[in-house]
Amino acid sequence: MSTSKLIDGKAASARVLKQVRDEVARLSADGVFPALAVILVGQDPASQVYVRNKILRAEEAGIKSLEYRLSAETSQGELLQLIADLNADNAVNGILLQLPLPEHIEEARALQAIAPGKDVDGFHSENVGGLSQGRDVLTPCTPSGCMQLLEEACGDLSGKHAVVIGRSNIVGKPMAALLLRAHCSVTVVHSRSVDAKALCRQADIVVAAVGRPRMIDVSWLKPGAVVIDVGINRIEEDGRSKLVGDVDFNSALPQVSAITPVPGGVGPMTIAFLMKNTVTAAVQQAHAQRVSSEAACLSIS
Repeated sequence: MSTSKLIDGKAASARVLKQVRDEVARLSADGVFPALAVILVGQDPASQVYVRNKILRAEEAGIKSLEYRLSAETSQGELLQLIADLNADNAVNGILLQLPLPEHIEEARALQAIAPGKDVDGFHSENVGGLSQGRDVLTPCTPSGCMQLLEEACGDLSGKHAVVIGRSNIVGKPMAALLLRAHCSVTVVHSRSVDAKALCRQADIVVAAVGRPRMIDVSWLKPGAVVIDVGINRIEEDGRSKLVGDVDFNSALPQVSAITPVPGGVGPMTIAFLMKNTVTAAVQQAHAQRVSSEAACLSIS
């Protein structure tokens, strides 16, 4: 294996988390203590692992974590009330609602209930719309992490042709918006695309976020392409369980100039950017409170 071609998400995420720790220390010196509330509804095993990892990273970064574990029978009204309480709590800077939710709870309604300024996942429609308009908003963590990896691997992305495989609200669509903001020419391919493979072979940058193990092999890629593999799929192979991406890594490796492995590529960046978004939210809220206090003082005087 050519390690020079590997985009090391673990090392990149460590650099991001160091920046976060430094910013948390600076904020703490100014009396601002970033805090992240994490809500888990039900007992989904994968979600429990994800939540545990997020809380651990928060503690390592110096971010206070508040954990709310609710039973699968929690009503939609009870969840919305908890979110409303956290929105109103000035000591809470970020709110993360772990997905998926039980079937009786409307995911869209619950996500929309989170205040946009505390929406560290970047899923609220105000943040989604702001991203498409190029405004400075909280953006989804996985696409943000992918952009950091691309910028470190490629430098200036201006003029490059990027193909995003998949159009989900969580990865595909915001990824396309961020690539456009970086002045790429962007194509999004999906299940209804005609000859997606041919479109993909034109790409300087390929971001695979389709959720199908090893779907993208060398026949999808032009020589020298840079590949970001967002997929995390658990399969059974040779009598054991293993994680693989949406890209057939061994097939693609000789063809590409750089590629993220699975695991150890995009995954660590997602959690790192969740921490970064929490600190960004804390900074924005502290600024807003300071401006509000100054305005109140001026009105009194």
